[in-house]
Amino acid sequence: MSILDKIFGNDDQPRTTPGKPDMMMQKVLDTLAGLGGKPIETLSPEEARHQPTPTDAVQKILRDTVKDEDPTLGIQTRDIIIDGAAGPLQARIYSPNLDSDDLKPLVVYFHGGGFVIADLDVYDGGPRGVSRFANVVVLSVHYRQAPENKFPAAHDDAVAAWKWALANAQSIGGDPRKVAVMGESAGGNLAINVSIAARDQGLQAPMHQVLVYPLVGNDLNNESYIENANAKPLNKPMIEWFVKHTFNDQSETADPRVNVVGAANLAGLPSSTVILAEIDPLRTEGEQLAERLEAAGVDVRHKTFNGSTHEFFGMGLVVPDAAAAQTFAAHELKRAFGTAILPI
Repeated sequence: MSILDKIFGNDDQPRTTPGKPDMMMQKVLDTLAGLGGKPIETLSPEEARHQPTPTDAVQKILRDTVKDEDPTLGIQTRDIIIDGAAGPLQARIYSPNLDSDDLKPLVVYFHGGGFVIADLDVYDGGPRGVSRFANVVVLSVHYRQAPENKFPAAHDDAVAAWKWALANAQSIGGDPRKVAVMGESAGGNLAINVSIAARDQGLQAPMHQVLVYPLVGNDLNNESYIENANAKPLNKPMIEWFVKHTFNDQSETADPRVNVVGAANLAGLPSSTVILAEIDPLRTEGEQLAERLEAAGVDVRHKTFNGSTHEFFGMGLVVPDAAAAQTFAAHELKRAFGTAILPI
């Protein structure tokens, strides 16, 4: 199947059994298992932050395999500090040319990790690929994590980062008139909440939002949670562990910022791209989100990648579906920014 078939083909069939990972997806999972990590749900947050990650597995595959691709994708990076809601935040600029005077559209990106673990390095592949294929500047933003900083600290930081990006876009090579928001997993939750906050607070709205397997519900017994209760690299026990450490009480997950599909007002949000993985507890709520955005009048493009797992998006150098997903996201960003090259 070609990349275009992967992107635009209709392969979303009803699922009655857990999906089977594609060959290269399985290779990543096997490599990750070989790194000897312990189950996250058995560890303290500090211990969990030092466990092998899917990114480590991808990097090992790249080291062990002769590859022609430049792992940087020709993208330059610079680490900076920006203003958060309660202090400085780490951030990383991705650009095809950091020294260029030509302003490019800007994408503000938030990484995943269940609001507890992971950082800019773990989630490097996604923003790097988007910068390359969409020809944009990406600002990847870290945020305060639980349990040291419980909900809604990360959400407050995300809105503060959006405000900083709007005010400082030109200083990092971004066009302040063309700014989008994006996130993976917990970061997808932060991204859509930035769009909601922009609407409700009268801020400049994102021109587009890319939501990659976003955490947007609080039903841990829906179809994909049952189907993928023991999936790797994300499963139900891990999410229960994230919930325990992120919230003061489980009842807080009913907040519209968390239970987006069940409690948030989705009207008036920007055009949206929703990218999901078949083998993922978060798939069902992501599919519900796409449906409810569309019902609220939002222009939505949605694709579920069969044979892929949670975390696949940043694996473009080794997993074909990840390259397809990054191409899909880039295409939709270009369409929103008006930078796509149309056929004559």
